[in-house]
Amino acid sequence: MVATVLEWVFYAVGALLALYVGVVVAFVIAGRREQARALAGFVPDCVVLFSRLLRDKRLPRRHKLLVAALIPYLAMPFDLIPDFVPVAGQLDDAVLVAFVLRRVVREDPDLVRELWPGPPTSLAFVLRLAGQ
Repeated sequence: MVATVLEWVFYAVGALLALYVGVVVAFVIAGRREQARALAGFVPDCVVLFSRLLRDKRLPRRHKLLVAALIPYLAMPFDLIPDFVPVAGQLDDAVLVAFVLRRVVREDPDLVRELWPGPPTSLAFVLRLAGQ
């Protein structure tokens, strides 16, 4: 039973990864390299942003605690809604990321602009996600 569940988890992760790569490749083929870069690097850019926010002295402690609590939650293999459940499994993670970003951006949007490592198009998406 456990092996079967793990197999399905690997299949689901593989399918999502293949879909993600397919969308990035489609953007490249369509000549939209900037959008492809923004999409391909969005998750790593968010990781870099969160790590920079944790080290930055200007971010209030209560927001650092939110960011610090979010990182292990995203890394955990089990969530409120398991990640192998299509769409809904990733939705709880996305909602929590949006919530934390919204709190941080409302406190100091210029700090997020300064620390964002990715292209301006993905920064615009992050700011829109955060309600700016």
